[in-house]
Amino acid sequence: MNRSDSEEMAGRLLAAGATEAPTMEAADLVVINTCAIRELAEQKVIGRQGYLNALKASNASLRVVLTGCAVRERDREGLERRFPAVDLFLRPDEEPELVDRLGLASAQAPVGAVGATTIVGRTAVGVADHLSATRAAAVASGAVQRGSAISAWLPIIYGCDKTCTYCIVPFSRGPERSRPFDEIVAEARAIAEAGFREVTLLGQNVNSYGHDLAPEPRFGHIATERWAGRRLDLGSRPDLAELIRAIDALRTADGVPAIPRLRFITSHPWDLSDRLIEAMAACPSLCESLHLPVQSGDDEVLRRMGRQYTTGHYLERLEKIRAAIPGITVSTDVIVGFCGETEAQFERTLRFLAAVRYDQVFAAAYSERPGTPATRLADDVPTAEKRRRLNALLAIQEPIGLERNQAWLGRDVEVLVDTIARERSHDHEEPAGDGAAEGEVAGSRGVHPGPGEVALSGRTRGNKLVHLAGPTAWLGELVTVRVDHAGPYALRGRPVVS
Repeated sequence: MNRSDSEEMAGRLLAAGATEAPTMEAADLVVINTCAIRELAEQKVIGRQGYLNALKASNASLRVVLTGCAVRERDREGLERRFPAVDLFLRPDEEPELVDRLGLASAQAPVGAVGATTIVGRTAVGVADHLSATRAAAVASGAVQRGSAISAWLPIIYGCDKTCTYCIVPFSRGPERSRPFDEIVAEARAIAEAGFREVTLLGQNVNSYGHDLAPEPRFGHIATERWAGRRLDLGSRPDLAELIRAIDALRTADGVPAIPRLRFITSHPWDLSDRLIEAMAACPSLCESLHLPVQSGDDEVLRRMGRQYTTGHYLERLEKIRAAIPGITVSTDVIVGFCGETEAQFERTLRFLAAVRYDQVFAAAYSERPGTPATRLADDVPTAEKRRRLNALLAIQEPIGLERNQAWLGRDVEVLVDTIARERSHDHEEPAGDGAAEGEVAGSRGVHPGPGEVALSGRTRGNKLVHLAGPTAWLGELVTVRVDHAGPYALRGRPVVS
């Protein structure tokens, strides 16, 4: 979602006459779009303040804008102290005002206006009520500077209504607000006409799409309610299943899907309905891949996390998905060391992962986020113990990932080539970031390009990372690759020439 937001902000700045600077040192404007899910992300921004101050000392016209989830209404008074190099702070819902706030739209443009707020619990937060309209206007005017010509982000719902006690998102992005159904389909059609090969539908909880929209007679065949968590009447409202079917129905003149690959992130088990599973199985453009965060394999920890489901509920959904879509790849998120997590509860999480056998696990140690309900719980797992548990989890998952990837050896896979891989000085595989936390392998290890070739990488429909060699003309193309090597985090293969 942050990438998508950045594309909108960059597009608006370009439309207002700005140009992209070749380096940060050459810039007159720096916009930092922050994540605040983990404490480390905010610490990185804080750590950059001295560097930004030095840039401002050498360029008196430099302005620095901070936006994203680190900018929360309740923290406005302390932002200048935490981020001394920043001139302007924008909540995520205020990002469409960037050009106006900077005075780039006109000499009379407002500066420092504050967007609308609402109350979540006892906390004032920004609201996303106007984001659907500003997104539609940005798309219509061409003011979305997409970072890829191959894959496109398509936001369909903003904010979050869930009750996860550890999460800052509801307090940084406000309550859920769905975009109108027809606007999303129209944007998908425009993306297809522009030649994009892949579209990812975005939301903090993407499969809760539509519950806040008004009922319409044309959706009268939808007669359902949320299966878990807080009950909602979803009747006669469009849902993610309906949206997927509508986008999948976009066809070229020869009858194939206008968008070859369709994905969605991120899902919450509350809203993974039977209708959605049926649509996933029925629509040929929908990729056979699902990211379904579990966060813990212990029911008591899940209760303290406010996840509103049990491991039994989660497994029932997962079994139904795997039965409906054989071979689907599944990834998840796990937090270790959450408040009160005992060694026995952590061991239950390890056993859960060993039983489910995910293709990929994004793991993180719990870090307290000020303003979240979990701050009322004791953060009683020592830092060293959190690190040990994180490493133990990754040690369990790595051989599982290797085994699941080895199942692809000797098979032909369809790869959407999207990257010229950067060269590395060694060929051994290692995960990016914090163990397998980022879940990818970067680079061209083991790939040996011939004359006229470069090291390339791309994704299978199941979201497996694949390295190969080939011409740069393959960027954006669907290439059949025979897998001849499998590591824990990526595959490698040779193109199949017909």
